[in-house]
Amino acid sequence: MKLATLKNGTRDGRLVVVSRDLSQAIDASTIAPTMQAALDNWTALAPELVQLSDALNAGTVTEAFSFDPKAASAPLPRAYQWCDGSAFLNHGRLLDKAFNKPGLEDFDTVPVMYQGSSDDFLGANDDVAFPDETHGIDFEGEFGVVLDDVPIGCTLAQASSHVKLLVQINDWSLRQFAAYEMRRGFGWIHAKPATSFSPVAITPDELGNAWRDGRVELDMDVHWNGERFGHPNGREMDFNFFDLIVHAARTRRLRAGAVIGSGTVSNKERSAGSACIAERRGIEIIDHGAPRTHYMRFGDTVRMTASDATGATPFGVIEQKVVRVAAGRN
Repeated sequence: MKLATLKNGTRDGRLVVVSRDLSQAIDASTIAPTMQAALDNWTALAPELVQLSDALNAGTVTEAFSFDPKAASAPLPRAYQWCDGSAFLNHGRLLDKAFNKPGLEDFDTVPVMYQGSSDDFLGANDDVAFPDETHGIDFEGEFGVVLDDVPIGCTLAQASSHVKLLVQINDWSLRQFAAYEMRRGFGWIHAKPATSFSPVAITPDELGNAWRDGRVELDMDVHWNGERFGHPNGREMDFNFFDLIVHAARTRRLRAGAVIGSGTVSNKERSAGSACIAERRGIEIIDHGAPRTHYMRFGDTVRMTASDATGATPFGVIEQKVVRVAAGRN
């Protein structure tokens, strides 16, 4: 099943079911008005949504309409919680090596995670506005899971049952602020602006064998200004999503609609390229002594698709332009 939220002038939008090929949609608001409402009562409402999805894919509904990803917000326009991990250890190790940083002593055994802003998620085709291009504008291709209610102290055996939806993510970063805020040791604020999401969220069964052991085993194809930047695969995720759920819920419960991200998809094989600029710059420092790739500038575009071996893109496309905004304006 694939779900999306269409913009309708409200903060939470209108829930629709989307066909498997992403061409058609049908209103689902008589079942649940919003994505959050569906997640709040998933056990009762999911069977009805699945029934509607099956009918849409079979072509037996008369109320279907063309699905326009540009009319969609993030599947969850805002969420109660957004926790992002760094589950691909190759990414962290590369940056530690590039900047001569001593790695965390428990880096291989305890996931790194931060709690980000979840009140203003962006749609897959929304322009992304920043006040200053010298802030080190960077994209980050990731995968994520959307959860139902997770109890405090959730075990690894329980974690898989709490994954209701999968999403593709562009976790924007402003690198100019990152090192300073990390040194302060109290979390990111300026370095982590609003996060973007794929036009649809999908149930894990939509991926078939590409959802394996709590990992999304798809290529994260990234194009910057029309040129291919990288295509790392999610199979090399060192801490899987179940590990991340257990980590996040160790001392707190997670409410329905909480989103957990994988961190930048990163592969050991250099030929896979990168899913963020910072990683490529780190490789350039290691190889050449200094970075050669600049960060994004106003007018630049980034396109991300998660594709399988057949070229299918189950999450659709994230395609965005970086634009200037005057500080203080919405």
